[in-house]
Amino acid sequence: MPADGVKQHSVLVVEDEDNIALALDYLMTREGYAHDRVANGGEALARIRTMHPDLVLLDVMLPEMSGYEICQGMRLDPDLADIKILMMTARGSAIERKKGLALGADGFISKPFELTELRAEVRRLLEG
Repeated sequence: MPADGVKQHSVLVVEDEDNIALALDYLMTREGYAHDRVANGGEALARIRTMHPDLVLLDVMLPEMSGYEICQGMRLDPDLADIKILMMTARGSAIERKKGLALGADGFISKPFELTELRAEVRRLLEG
């Protein structure tokens, strides 16, 4: 725990595109969050179980397992049910958003996103 007694929030980024992951890494570092990244959907649930982050930034389109499947898996696991999920997709249609929220996502953001918009959503989920 940091010296000021405030718990440092942890974030797991599940994103296969390096350029987006780099931008997210920069933002998470700047905001002072502990964070890690998984680039493959198939590895995500195992990493989420071991890390138990406060928030998962979850891309919809991933190799091996979709963000929707990961979201559903998290919501069906009582040990992971408390973790916030912010889904990200390049296909930001109302149908995509509705599906993500129906599966239990706490928020949904369309790519490309503005960093200010993403920062606001992350803060809302972690501090709200």
